[in-house]
Amino acid sequence: MTGNRRPTIKTVAARAGVGRRTTVSRVVNGSDLVSADARARVLAAIKELNYVPNSVARGLVTNRTDAVALVIPESESRLGSEPFFAALIRGVSGALAESRTQLQLMLVRDQAERDQLTESVATRRVDGVLLVSVHSEDRLPGMLEEMGLPTVLAGRRDAGERLSYVNSDNAGGAAAAVRHLLEGGRRRIATVSGPLDMDVGRSRLAGWRSAHEEAGVPADELLVEAGDFTEEGGRRAMRLLLERAPDLDAVFAASDLMAVGALAELRRRGRRVPGDVAVVGFEDSVLARHTDPPLTTVRQPVEELGRTMARILTDITRHGAPRQQVTLPTELVVRESS
Repeated sequence: MTGNRRPTIKTVAARAGVGRRTTVSRVVNGSDLVSADARARVLAAIKELNYVPNSVARGLVTNRTDAVALVIPESESRLGSEPFFAALIRGVSGALAESRTQLQLMLVRDQAERDQLTESVATRRVDGVLLVSVHSEDRLPGMLEEMGLPTVLAGRRDAGERLSYVNSDNAGGAAAAVRHLLEGGRRRIATVSGPLDMDVGRSRLAGWRSAHEEAGVPADELLVEAGDFTEEGGRRAMRLLLERAPDLDAVFAASDLMAVGALAELRRRGRRVPGDVAVVGFEDSVLARHTDPPLTTVRQPVEELGRTMARILTDITRHGAPRQQVTLPTELVVRESS
């Protein structure tokens, strides 16, 4: 391919070595009249060239499939164990039901499943994609953008995000949590952050820092430990924090599930909550009301986040609406853990 010309069906056929353009057409249209070997070579060529069939481009404006994919690049175990995903799926599915749009849930855990997603896009099986759990270096959002498929992210890759997204006020919510702890007299406030290759992790850590700065209390970087939004990650991070700073008197965990892990480690170490160490989480999932003691946390409207994502995608696919970037407010919910 030369210059900036878009690849054609002829280009794909040549790259795949199939000789006939009708073979590419059959693969694109889902025909069974193609050998498994030829299909694999054509799909590989489509991926390599970022080829978007003309029928896809037309379909984005006219012939809809009335189906969208909710893509989650996580394992089944995380999908089942983290309340965030269940609440998000409820919100998405509820909004799509209103518009009679079919939801396809796709887990993208390895290259084979990424190729399956590419095939779904190339063969025009979905009108758009809702993408969850976005990491800064993930190539998937860029790939979807290059293929011309309407995409809405849950969160964003960074502050300069180009795609449509729906986000929570992560920095503001974290700052409110830490402000609450400072106002309660805590001064050695640790944090279990989210993954720092995700905007959500960096933003909640920024909120922890900004609340300290606002109060004129030094933010000790020894009191920062990165987690991974899992219970075990929260337990591990809490253990490391206590080893480094046994005098800490509070912890802000960037998710309820990590707060649950932190509570378990504090209990194992004989630390009373909130007497010795106050604990605050983030999300206000169902877990927060059933911990011992019940968890103070930052409420983010996860179902509303899912509904908003679905509505934005529907506006784009059905009405040609422009890019939308929405940040939803958060709210501190005070319970007995702080």
